[in-house]
Amino acid sequence: MSALPMTIETPDQIVERLNAELRGKGPHEIIRVALREFGRKLTYVSSFGAESAAMLGLIADVDQGTPIVFIDTGMHFHQTLQYRDTLGHVLGLTDIRTFYPVKDEVKAIDPKGVLNKTDPNACCEVRKVRPLAPALEGFDAWITGRKRFHGGGRARLPVVEYFEGRYKINPLADQTQEDLAALLAEKNLPPHPMVAEGYPSIGCWPCTARPLDPNDIRSGRWVGFKKEECGLHLKRQERPRVF
Repeated sequence: MSALPMTIETPDQIVERLNAELRGKGPHEIIRVALREFGRKLTYVSSFGAESAAMLGLIADVDQGTPIVFIDTGMHFHQTLQYRDTLGHVLGLTDIRTFYPVKDEVKAIDPKGVLNKTDPNACCEVRKVRPLAPALEGFDAWITGRKRFHGGGRARLPVVEYFEGRYKINPLADQTQEDLAALLAEKNLPPHPMVAEGYPSIGCWPCTARPLDPNDIRSGRWVGFKKEECGLHLKRQERPRVF
């Protein structure tokens, strides 16, 4: 008697199965299931910003060897770079990988380093989005730190999604700002040093200010432009063509 053929799930079926399994589950369980599903083919793309310690702490609880990807745009605050090193040491993370933009591309599109003043989308594209492709090579899935309470396009964020050939896992999707504060307090993790200075959302220094709206923590990002995202989570056709 011949064996039954093995059923191969489609990406949509995997997304549906995982979202059903993870409905109502907390961040720790979501990370455990993601590691069960993808193993070392899973990474976390971290900005090491104001809220990053919560996710990094959760990941360290589950597996300190999980690969962590950081895109160094060349325009981060020096406090962010120091924070990356501090958190890595405090949490015992053993595989933090830093990637950089291609120097020739940056020189070609932004020779004076002021592109952010006229076209922040193109600046993000060349400095942050393009370096993500080589950073994700070899990975089938990546964890993000996005939350629904950030609003905008994140308001209906699923826990698991399929995006341009890879799965994206959003363990903090339904967490609130209070939940994140509780996680940081519980683990006694050091906050980003700029949080105490009134910066609840931190990106590159030219495009980060204190929030204009106290009820919108991201209202200090890209002030003066109709821009909500750096572009890492936009589809290719939605991103600017810079060359």
